[in-house]
Amino acid sequence: MAIEEPEFTVISKNEIFEIRQYGPTLVAETLVQADFEDAGNQAFKILAAYIFGDNKSKSTVNASLSENTMSQAKSEKIAMTAPVSQIKNDAGFAVQFTMPRSYTLESLPEPNDSRIKIKNIPGRKVAVYSYSGFWSESRFNQKLEILKNALATDQIKYLGNPTFARFNSPFQLWFLRRNEIWLEVSQ
Repeated sequence: MAIEEPEFTVISKNEIFEIRQYGPTLVAETLVQADFEDAGNQAFKILAAYIFGDNKSKSTVNASLSENTMSQAKSEKIAMTAPVSQIKNDAGFAVQFTMPRSYTLESLPEPNDSRIKIKNIPGRKVAVYSYSGFWSESRFNQKLEILKNALATDQIKYLGNPTFARFNSPFQLWFLRRNEIWLEVSQ
């Protein structure tokens, strides 16, 4: 089953990384205070509840009670997309679920959980390093250094903190997992 991913254009590519241009992306985000490996697990429970229906749909169902008609809020299941992104910040980690392109900020259901914020991430250019394997912090840091060194060699400046993007379920065999590190670039 294909899972929707944000659209992008590859601007350039070499043997280590590629530069991609992403358009605006709508995400559901929660902040968690945890270490690298626990952040995704803690946030997943919060965000999964939202996409599985713990929300207030923007559409309503009309229900007829006697002669009165009232409008009832309903929940809405949202399709799973990829990636699940994790970004370190001063408070811990911001973990984001990418929302399907069929939604807008106005049409996306409202979260019932106040820990979830809906955000529109502006279009951006990112350097991307792809790798397979485990989701450990040590592996992430090792791969991040490879990307940073390659960007320095090509004299490409990056902005902000790296994003760890996971594209597979935790049930996927570790050696088949697709992981990416994104660094926003200024060029």
